[in-house]
Amino acid sequence: MNTTHPQGNTRALVLGGGGSTGNAWLIGVVAGLVEAGLDVTKADLIIGTSAGSTAAAQITGGNPAELFAAVVNADYRPRTNHADPNEGRVRSASDHMERTARIMAESEDMADMRRRLGASALELQAALDASTQDRWRSTVASRLPGPEWPDTPILITAVDARTGEPAAFHRDSGVELVDAVAASCASGFAYNIGSGDYIDGGYRANAENADLASGYSAVLVLSPFGGRTRTPAEWGMDLATQVDGLRAAGSKVETIFPASDAEHMFGANAMDLSLRPAAARAGYEQGRQLAPRLGDFWD
Repeated sequence: MNTTHPQGNTRALVLGGGGSTGNAWLIGVVAGLVEAGLDVTKADLIIGTSAGSTAAAQITGGNPAELFAAVVNADYRPRTNHADPNEGRVRSASDHMERTARIMAESEDMADMRRRLGASALELQAALDASTQDRWRSTVASRLPGPEWPDTPILITAVDARTGEPAAFHRDSGVELVDAVAASCASGFAYNIGSGDYIDGGYRANAENADLASGYSAVLVLSPFGGRTRTPAEWGMDLATQVDGLRAAGSKVETIFPASDAEHMFGANAMDLSLRPAAARAGYEQGRQLAPRLGDFWD
């Protein structure tokens, strides 16, 4: 999927993880860039992690402007007089962050962390109803433009829950697109594909996994989490370290983070569906504003 050193004018787009609001922001940024004349969906490789994996499948299989409109026009209010189901999503996300933070604090290094997180996810998988995976797969499928891998090469990250080894799916992996995305977004229980079980691609290295763009002459990184990392600094898994490595190998790299006045929509609030329209609009405005500056870099 890539080369050891940059060859010619090759471009990679990196779409980082960031929950539901992160996905909306990514769609907004891409739509804004395209609207302003910079079509990053035509990259030679698109790397998607977690929410970014969904965005990668969406923007390569659908129209960014239509995807953006669908997000900003969606009604995320509860449809009944019962308690807002969104509150349960946010609370569940908070519990998940606490659980994974404890595991990270107990881990010796990245490989140890991935093994521990995988073991925890497998325990959750075993405790769930057998239909849970099928429901999750259906949910992911409903978000995608179609079942087929796009013509544009995309790389979907994940982690093997049983071994802790990094994984990356593409159209020649023998894995259906919906399963690859479902695995990359599996931040709770482990997602089964054939004889394997996988967890969120954000645990591979960081929420962006920009190191996988090694070998591309121009790399554009969209990071809903602003390049932050939850792992200890000494592990060197942060985006800044990955960007330094890419540049040292000869790649040009640009990063886009949410504007400071939009940061409240990410992180702890990443699973708040009610913030998706605002996150998409914030990303769209950034894309439109940044497109002229990024033109020479990308082209």
